[in-house]
Amino acid sequence: MTVLWRESRRFPAPAKLNLMLRIVGRREDGYHLLQTVFQFIDYCDWLTFTPREDGAVRLLEPLPGVPEETDLTIRAAKSLKAFAGIQAGVTIHIEKNLPMGGGLGGGSSDAATTLLALNHLWGVGLAGAELKTLGLALGADVPVFIEGVAAWAEGVGEHLTPLELDEVWYVVIVPHCHVATGRIFNDPDLTRNNLPITIRDFFEGQKDNHCLPVVAMAYPEVAAALSALSRVGEARLTGTGACVFAAFDTEGLALEAAQRLGTAWRTLVVRGMNRSPLLAYLT
Repeated sequence: MTVLWRESRRFPAPAKLNLMLRIVGRREDGYHLLQTVFQFIDYCDWLTFTPREDGAVRLLEPLPGVPEETDLTIRAAKSLKAFAGIQAGVTIHIEKNLPMGGGLGGGSSDAATTLLALNHLWGVGLAGAELKTLGLALGADVPVFIEGVAAWAEGVGEHLTPLELDEVWYVVIVPHCHVATGRIFNDPDLTRNNLPITIRDFFEGQKDNHCLPVVAMAYPEVAAALSALSRVGEARLTGTGACVFAAFDTEGLALEAAQRLGTAWRTLVVRGMNRSPLLAYLT
C-alpha cells in the first residue's frame, strides 16, 4: 500500500441542515429510530492533513474542551489506520467554523472528511459502504457526509435515499449555547412513538422537527432565536442542535431577512447544496 502524498492537503467538512426530523421509535440498545432529510450548505470546517513518519495520529491544536483522544477526527483516523493496517501517521489541523452543539453536523462532518481524505491520501481504496460502516461507529450522521448527497435517512440515520431538493438560500441563526444531543434524546418529555411518513409526505409539506419543543424548553436562547427568525421567515430547528434556519428563494431575499434581524444575533446566509463540496477534492 502506497502513501500518495508528501505535502499538506486541505479539505472541506461541510455543514448540513436537517430539513425535517421525526422520532418514530427506540431500539433496545437505546438508539432512537429516525426519519430525517439532510441537505448540505456552503459553510464548512476546513481540515489540513500533513503526513508524518512516526506513525502517530495527532491534532496540531486540540479543540478547547475536547481531549485529543476523544476528538472524532482522531478516532476516525485511528479507525481507518487500524482497519487498513496503515503504518504511516498524520497530523490534522482543524479550522473550526461550525459551532459545537449547533446541529450543523460539525463533528460528524469532520470525521467523515477525515475518513474520505485519508482513504484517498493513504491510497487505502475502501469502498463507500466500508467507509460508512466505519463512520457509523463514530456517529449516526457520519454516513450521510461520506455519501455526499442530499438524502432522506431512516434507521438511526444510516439508511439513505438520495433526494433532489431545491437548492434555496437559508438564513441560519447561531445562538450562544451548546445543545447536548444526549440531553435531548434522554429527555422524558421527548415523544418517541410518532407515526412514520413517506418521502412524498415530506415534499407535500410535512417538515416537523419532533425535538424542537424539548430543545426550546431546555434552552431559552434557542426559543428566543426561533421567535426572532419567525418574524422574517418560517423558522425551523436543525437536528437536535441550537441553530435555527429559514429558507428563501433567492440570495437577495435571504440577505434582506438577515439584515432585518439586526446585530443581536450571529447569522449566516448560506446556499443549500445537494452535493457535498468535499467530493470535488477527492478526484
